[in-house]
Amino acid sequence: MRRLLRHPVRLVPFGFLAVILVGTGLLMLPWATSHHRYTPFVTALFTATSAVSVTGMSVNDTPNYWTDFGLAMITVLTQVGGLGILTGAALVILVVSRRLGLRNRLLVQAETAEFGVGDVRRLLGRIAATVFVTEALMTTVIAGRLGLAYGYPPGRALWYAAFHSIQAFNNAGFALYSDGLVSFSRDPWLMLPLGLGAIIGGLGFPAQFEAVREWRRPGQWAIATKLTIWGSFTIILLGFVALLVNEWRNPATIGAFDVPGKVLASFTQVALSRTGGFDVIHVAQLAEESYPLLIVLMFIGGGSASTAGGIKVTTFFLLAFVIWAELRGEPDVTVGGRRVATASQRQALTVALLSVAAVVAGTVTLVVLTEHVRYYAALFDVTSAFSTTGLTTGLAMELKPPGQYLLTALMYIGRVGPVTLGSAIALNTRRRLYRYPEEQPIVG
Repeated sequence: MRRLLRHPVRLVPFGFLAVILVGTGLLMLPWATSHHRYTPFVTALFTATSAVSVTGMSVNDTPNYWTDFGLAMITVLTQVGGLGILTGAALVILVVSRRLGLRNRLLVQAETAEFGVGDVRRLLGRIAATVFVTEALMTTVIAGRLGLAYGYPPGRALWYAAFHSIQAFNNAGFALYSDGLVSFSRDPWLMLPLGLGAIIGGLGFPAQFEAVREWRRPGQWAIATKLTIWGSFTIILLGFVALLVNEWRNPATIGAFDVPGKVLASFTQVALSRTGGFDVIHVAQLAEESYPLLIVLMFIGGGSASTAGGIKVTTFFLLAFVIWAELRGEPDVTVGGRRVATASQRQALTVALLSVAAVVAGTVTLVVLTEHVRYYAALFDVTSAFSTTGLTTGLAMELKPPGQYLLTALMYIGRVGPVTLGSAIALNTRRRLYRYPEEQPIVG
């Protein structure tokens, strides 16, 4: 235990695993399901992992399978997973004791990627305010719309609004409708709050806070903030245009919509596809050229230290700058007039290549475990699980227990892996007093 406390980043996977196991036990209780029987272990484990990892992928019809108790447990697990086990624990310590020791501050850093030990108290307060204020605003707008336009009673409107707001901000994708959000895909009062909430939650707290604090001087932003903010904007814009063009004439998705409906549905689906996981249009009926687009969006994911998954926007665009510098023959990789450290380049390459390896290995394994599965469907669902997105072609509900266990493992790895790996690499950096002779092998 002392060894773990000396390296708090190692507690991250254990913390998530503990909450997943507790959630699994609660979801196995008879009163968690509508049929009032014990939930099979694999189903409860899959659902708990999906909630804690803020994925939202499901192997059953969520609104009809789970009771209000089960859905409440899923909501709590999603919120805990979004905040981060260690961040949530530190918040409780801060409120109860009004003191936050060095050890607990280090625990928070492992989850939030905040490196200023002295700023942890202020960071925690701002994180809590951002999360709950944003979710409250989303809930208010959505509840009002459900009550006024759809005739929902106040209690039901508030419950549905709070559930989906928490899911969207935390970039999970559980829905209280069997078809996801397809029935509301042309309602801007519902789609825009959910889409914008997912974008805000997926930016990452460090980038959000610096962008707000220095909004008048974007040129002074740190490299990570620039890559996250402008990179997210670029990905969403290009993804929106590409999906709109691909699905414009597809009658199974947005082909029958008017122009504003096409625009709204395409934008919100892209905003929620990066790791949000809601079905705004029928994913199983997309045009074939849209699947590679969504796979790339899911794999990239959102910002660092956010509720989103994937390899992260910063990693993706940092590697893009590395490639650009290499093609131009530049000795240094520069972003916005600042040189990127070689260690950061190597870390980004490591995270990206290991993530590719995990997706490829997972896809091949799923194809072997599942009979008559289409390769692109397996690739789509594996990428969705690893990137903690939650979108599915329908394959997840058809899988037998071995396939469900595989996706469960991928969701867990996808949630704790980047945090643990990135922090472990950073903490493991060391200097040598000597260097070996240099040699340049032939590449390509």
